[in-house]
Amino acid sequence: MTTRIIATGAYVPEQVITNDDLSKIVDTSDEWIVKRTGIKERHISLGDNTSAFAVKTAKQLIEKAGVEIKKLDLIIVASVTADYATPSIACIVQKEIGASNAVAFDISAACSGFMFALSIADKYIKSGAYNNAMIIGAETLSKMVDWSDRSTCVLFGDGAGGVYVEKSETGGIIKEEIGTKGEICGILTGGYTPCTNIFNKNEEKTDHLWYINMNGREVFKFATKSVVKSVEKVLEGSNINIDEIKYVIPHQANARIVEIISNKLKIPYEKFYINMDRYGNTSSASIPIALNELNEKGLIERGNKILMTGFGGGMTWATMLISW
Repeated sequence: MTTRIIATGAYVPEQVITNDDLSKIVDTSDEWIVKRTGIKERHISLGDNTSAFAVKTAKQLIEKAGVEIKKLDLIIVASVTADYATPSIACIVQKEIGASNAVAFDISAACSGFMFALSIADKYIKSGAYNNAMIIGAETLSKMVDWSDRSTCVLFGDGAGGVYVEKSETGGIIKEEIGTKGEICGILTGGYTPCTNIFNKNEEKTDHLWYINMNGREVFKFATKSVVKSVEKVLEGSNINIDEIKYVIPHQANARIVEIISNKLKIPYEKFYINMDRYGNTSSASIPIALNELNEKGLIERGNKILMTGFGGGMTWATMLISW
């Protein structure tokens, strides 16, 4: 038994912010951003929160898959920018689409979150506990960005992407490798909430810790090393030759990172599907948004092998080889 992707979906807000737009509010330029990141524009929310993007993606998935809503077993949403601490985004999705019989919960693994969530759904399905699942990565990173910090505000965008999966005897997930290196978790942080209560006199100033803070050099080093090792493990463990892979979908964080990964793995750059130039880094949403684009453009066919790989805060990484 395998876990096979039946449908894909994605949603991004209509508002597009270009590099030239950012140059009007922070000391930067289109040339500077493109040279260092490959990003040209990103979609930024006009007020909708993360659950709104997730719900719109979920409705697409239900329609495309043609699944009876009462037969949906599981909803997992990956996000670091939930509307509330509770209820979870997944619970809001369950309510809004009427999936009253589905178990619903969120996970947090930053930019690796979608694949962590897909891995969890895979285990539930292979155990026989559930027959199907909806997995969504959704983010509103614009609310966690310090728009005066040119080193981070140029990187991120908002949106959601997801998949509907079912148990199958053909295709599906072939091999995966996920991991965590918590000892360096401090190189990428955001959303810090201090302990403040009536009995606590601590007046620690923590406003700046809410924003995304990143040691770019260390994140770069971690990404290029962890992703390369993870991809190598998956390919070796699956006995799949890189020539058999139709596309590699990397986390859409930085074009220079993808170039280094391509060179180290000796995988032709043309195999990597890149859309960060139009969306920026949407964290847990980046890989499913790219996968949905491939699918909607008709660039993948049943039987094609696709390699998804990424990294994120925590620090985390994940690689998954699937047969479409």
